[in-house]
Amino acid sequence: MEPGSDDFLPPPECPVFEPSWAEFRDPLGYIAKIRPIAEKSGICKIRPPADWQPPFAVEVDNFRFTPRIQRLNELEAQTRVKLNYLDQIAKFWEIQGSSLKIPNVERRILDLYSLSKIVVEEGGYEAICKDRRWARVAQRLNYPPGKNIGSLLRSHYERIVYPYEMYQSGANLVQCNTRPFDNEEKDKEYKPHSIPLRQSVQPSKFNSYGRRAKRLQPDIESYICRMCSRGDEDDKLLLCDGCDDNYHIFCLLPPLPEIPKGVWRCPKCVMAECKRPPEAFGFEQATREYTLQSFGEMADSFKADYFNMPVHMVPTELVEKEFWRLVNSIEEDVTVEYGADIHSKEFGSGFPISDSKRHLTPEEEEYATSGWNLNVMPVLEQSVLCHINADISGMKVPWLYVGMVFSAFCWHIEDHWSYSINYLHWGEPKTWYGVPSLAAEHLEEVMKKLTPELFDSQPDLLHQLVTLMNPNTLMSHGVPVVRTNQCAGEFVITFPRAYHSGFNQGYNFAEAVNFCTADWLPAGRQCIEHYRRLRRYCVFSHEELICKMAACPEKLDLNLAAAVHKEMFIMVQEERRLRKALLEKGITEAEREAFELLPDDERQCIKCKTTCFLSALACYDCPDGLVCLSHINDLCKCSSSRQYLRYRYTLDELPAMLHKLKVRAESFDTWANKVRVALEVEDGRKRSLEELRALESEARERRFPNSELLQRLKNCLSEAEACVSRALGLVSGQEAGPHRVAGLQMTLAELRAFLDQMNNLPCAMHQIGDVKGVLEQVEAYQAEACEALASLPSSPGLLQSLLERGRQLGVEVPEAQQLQRQVEQARWLDEVKRTLAPSARRGTLAVMRGLLVAGASVAPSPAVDKARAELQELLTIAERWEEKAHLCLEARQKHPPATLEAIIHEAENIPVHLPNIQALKEALAKARAWIADVDEIQNGDHYPCLDDLEGLVAVGRDLPVGLEELRQLELQVLTAHSWREKASKTFLKKNSCYTLLEVLCPCADAGSDSTKRSRWMEKELGLYKSDTELLGLSAQDLRDPGSVIVAFREGEQKEKEGILQLRRTNSAKPSPLASSTTASSATSICVCGQVPAGVGALQCDLCQDWFHGRCVSVPRLLSSPRPSPTSSPLLAWWEWDTKFLCPLCMRSRRPRLETILALLVALQRLPVRLPEGEALQCLTERAISWQGRARQALASEDVTALLGRLAKLRQRLQAEPRHEEPPTYPSAPASDPLREGSGKDMPKVQGLLENGDSVTSPEKVAPGEGSDLELLSSLLPQLTGPVLELPEATRAPLEELMLEGDLLEVTLDENHSIWQLLQAGQPPDLERIRTLLELEKAERHGSRARGRALERRRRRKVDRGGEGDDPAREELEPKRVRSSGPEAEEAQEEEELEEETGGEGPPQPPTTGSPSTQENQNGLEPVLGASSGPSAPLSTLTARLHMPCPQQPPQQQL
Repeated sequence: MEPGSDDFLPPPECPVFEPSWAEFRDPLGYIAKIRPIAEKSGICKIRPPADWQPPFAVEVDNFRFTPRIQRLNELEAQTRVKLNYLDQIAKFWEIQGSSLKIPNVERRILDLYSLSKIVVEEGGYEAICKDRRWARVAQRLNYPPGKNIGSLLRSHYERIVYPYEMYQSGANLVQCNTRPFDNEEKDKEYKPHSIPLRQSVQPSKFNSYGRRAKRLQPDIESYICRMCSRGDEDDKLLLCDGCDDNYHIFCLLPPLPEIPKGVWRCPKCVMAECKRPPEAFGFEQATREYTLQSFGEMADSFKADYFNMPVHMVPTELVEKEFWRLVNSIEEDVTVEYGADIHSKEFGSGFPISDSKRHLTPEEEEYATSGWNLNVMPVLEQSVLCHINADISGMKVPWLYVGMVFSAFCWHIEDHWSYSINYLHWGEPKTWYGVPSLAAEHLEEVMKKLTPELFDSQPDLLHQLVTLMNPNTLMSHGVPVVRTNQCAGEFVITFPRAYHSGFNQGYNFAEAVNFCTADWLPAGRQCIEHYRRLRRYCVFSHEELICKMAACPEKLDLNLAAAVHKEMFIMVQEERRLRKALLEKGITEAEREAFELLPDDERQCIKCKTTCFLSALACYDCPDGLVCLSHINDLCKCSSSRQYLRYRYTLDELPAMLHKLKVRAESFDTWANKVRVALEVEDGRKRSLEELRALESEARERRFPNSELLQRLKNCLSEAEACVSRALGLVSGQEAGPHRVAGLQMTLAELRAFLDQMNNLPCAMHQIGDVKGVLEQVEAYQAEACEALASLPSSPGLLQSLLERGRQLGVEVPEAQQLQRQVEQARWLDEVKRTLAPSARRGTLAVMRGLLVAGASVAPSPAVDKARAELQELLTIAERWEEKAHLCLEARQKHPPATLEAIIHEAENIPVHLPNIQALKEALAKARAWIADVDEIQNGDHYPCLDDLEGLVAVGRDLPVGLEELRQLELQVLTAHSWREKASKTFLKKNSCYTLLEVLCPCADAGSDSTKRSRWMEKELGLYKSDTELLGLSAQDLRDPGSVIVAFREGEQKEKEGILQLRRTNSAKPSPLASSTTASSATSICVCGQVPAGVGALQCDLCQDWFHGRCVSVPRLLSSPRPSPTSSPLLAWWEWDTKFLCPLCMRSRRPRLETILALLVALQRLPVRLPEGEALQCLTERAISWQGRARQALASEDVTALLGRLAKLRQRLQAEPRHEEPPTYPSAPASDPLREGSGKDMPKVQGLLENGDSVTSPEKVAPGEGSDLELLSSLLPQLTGPVLELPEATRAPLEELMLEGDLLEVTLDENHSIWQLLQAGQPPDLERIRTLLELEKAERHGSRARGRALERRRRRKVDRGGEGDDPAREELEPKRVRSSGPEAEEAQEEEELEEETGGEGPPQPPTTGSPSTQENQNGLEPVLGASSGPSAPLSTLTARLHMPCPQQPPQQQL
């Protein structure tokens, strides 16, 4: 490539081969096949089959290596010459006290070496100046004309190069400018490469040409200047760092203005240094050891940073252009590292290896034995290297290569001009360049011509793998070059004496090895002669290799034996000539020597370095050396009588070895002649199979090549053996008869062709007679079958017998197929007739379709066509009725039974089994049975149970039949469910854990606190679901009203006994209010699971157990309606609502009796029986019974008197002036907040309460005013009692009635009246009142806080402009928030119940005694009758509850 041409033009591509699997199985055979094409290019690429992917076997964690350092511009031969030249000029100018600065001309650095070389070629400086030819110099340097560049080049030459050239010639430098670079600031300063000084493993840490100040020591006075011979002015004396001579700085030419700093050498030393020949170039080793991972990280980082893009996105063309640009550049010094020539023996091969170190998987074992495994290929049977015992690293043992971008391998040929194969295991591509062997000497001549300086100092430069030259430069001088990009998983083959080089595109891992085939032997012999001329050492002895193969010719491949014979013949002739010359010189002494036992360095010719084997000349007086017989005159100066021949074989032994090789090589021709005679039957005699097999075995044992003749023999044997096997199968098939294997029959034509094939084979087979006999039988049967077919219609029996005989022959006869068709027709028609016969069992649609399909395969005939038409018509009708039945079964609109009966009746006439019609029949039968069940249950003695009706409805809905009775049943079930839902809302609390039936039934296990509490917890957790388990009722018992009533009565008694037992147990427990309360097994447990203790605990008035007030719903002290003029004053404490029942005792809402009676009236209208209805009737009877007894007790003389006294006391409290304080009740404390600052007294507060603001209405009390709860708290010290004296005879019946009334899940006014009477007969429970007040205060405080938070949230929503807000809901929302807690929840439930039951809310306890009772009695008269006695309501209700059930039919009721 001419200077200045920077564009790299890629050479043409090398051949690429893609073998098939069959070709790929023989590696060396395939390489020999492609050699005629690939050898013309020097290199080629092979892509293995796609699924040949050997696993990577290197132990990555243990793989450590030290790479070589490569400076790219030092690799290229011409660039290295230029760098060496620039180093010498730099040394020269450094001596002159200046550093070399290379000028830029036309925006590129000036090539000083080319300038100097062209000046010399043009006749020298003086001649060019004289002829004014500097423009021609500029033209040869590729500078554009017309810019006066020649003058500029002359100026630079005179200033920089000419002084150096004059210095080299020894001329005086007086006229030299000592500061030529002081005014050239734009020039680039050159830093010497010092290439020879960097070839050691450890690079020098100091620049060899740096300058250190070396002053003369003050105690040395004997030094004198070498120029003026004076020693004065010693402060200006310079000491040379090379020879220790002294010079005055003003005596030097040119003189120096001052003592230079650093290392300084005198002119004599500089001259010697500049004229010293350069040392041999080589690579230096890096100082860092890498693993594969660390080297890959470094390589990828370098490439990504250099190209400023991800490594996988850099085009290969860009990397190639950049590589050759950097290689040719003297400005840019790019350094890379290359892990080359890494021994696989030490570090492990990339291919799997079969050894004892580790166990291989089956896949690894396959690749470990593959011929393409680079550990296997050199030692294949056809390879020459397998006969070398030593493991030659790089030739027999692969080398490994770990590359990075720009890392290169230089132009070289393989040792002994052998083949090489390279496999890229993984990574980025490797770019190759190759030159064919025919142009090898041309390449060497071009490189020596272009860079003679390198070859003068290093004649074997191309054998050192350290020199590149641009392929474009070689191609411009006529050298043919090809290229290729080797990708991962591809092989590259280099052929003998083919120069090749290349570089890596990025981080990759490759493996390479040498191999030699039979065709290499002549090239190997020529290589030894070439090495002898170059005096280069051999890797192995070529003569030894030939003789070793000749010693065992039977082990050689046939082609290899022929090639060895040719080489051995040439070698023996040459040996005869050389030994004859030895005799002519007068050397007669000889000794036999086993050269193969000597080390190579002890049998090398001292003249040409060749490794001797057949013979060598030695001297008795000079035992340290020997020479080959080509250099007998160069051994020593001793007399010929003292010299003697050392030989390995005599001249008689060598021809014997040659003869054995000839016999081995020619054995194939003898065998081939015998095979040719046998296959072509030249002597008229067919050989037996045994004789042909013997010839094939001989070829295999003697390892003959796979020739065309051998393939013909194998094909003939295979064909003959196949014919014998087929003939035996034909005969054995006849013997097996009908039991022979199906599918083995041959046709009559095939039988005749088979007999001809056997007759034409070149071997004798006795099975030919058996085949002829079979053919005669078949022809006789054919004639008989033709006669039977000609006389149709024949009997089916005759046709069937003929068909069976034909099957036993084992050969297909054309007439047999006609017989088969006739038999199939008869069989099919008979099957159709049997299927459609009236007496036959009806066939399915699948059978009909199968007959039609089978009829399509039967040969056509009038009878067959008629039967197929009838079948098709019948199948169409059957499918239409089947589709109609399917629509009836699947349709959303169900059809009445009469319609289905009509469909079924019409389908009965079709002689086919129809599944959908049958399903329709079954559905109709189920519908009739269902109607019968409905009639039976509706016409029974009692109304049907809800469960029975629900079961009938579920069954009826699943039937695909339209049933009128189903709509009536669904209406009855819906009405029953509606009643049950209304009853549940009346009784059950919101989210109650009890069912309606459980609430209505008495609690039979009330006596066990643990059982009762555990069952309640189970209900809360959803674990307990049984309704009637406590009453001991089964599902069948619930259907009998008598069983329900008896169980209810028994449950009442158990409930009463249980609660008494529970009260005794709980009364014995310690009070939580006592200070000494401790947790024990007898301690009360709240519903939350904790022990109630301290203030805030409440005791249930029924079960006497204790609970946390915050965990249960507690009563409000003043829960009566708005006060009226007749309302009780606040000091009537016995009328305060302090009664507390725990959630375990009060399981429901406890509606008023009037609400229950309305439910019972609705129940009487239901034509359905419900267990809850019977339980409700029993509960109502129990409540009315208790009410009668309670009224009777309240109407007694003693109780009436007590009630009267209580009424008078209340009237007296109400009639007293409110501003006066009663004498028996102390006034409220003066610190009461209601009285401070108001100027009012107690009557003001009472008036506030009596004007309609209840204490339970916190929304009417302003936050800044006094609290009604604080008013009640201030009244506590004024409360005294008892206000009545109850004798024990009166108290005991009332307490028993009170107990029974609390067990009822019904609200009765008499219960509250008895409660007030009992309260007045005992002191006020101040602790409970305080607890209730504190709980209510806490509740109100929380309600207000939540209400304020909700109000703020509502206001923020309004401010944001929320759409769709309901003003009514916003108005009610704060009220709901304030009334949160257990009581608020109950209030909300009562509001919902009042809406659902027509305005009947939950009961309100009366505020007075007997007047309230009288009002309630009067209120019951419209329902229970006009009787004034307490027993009248009971008898009336009992009569109504036990009215006989109507006996009219259920249909009329509906």
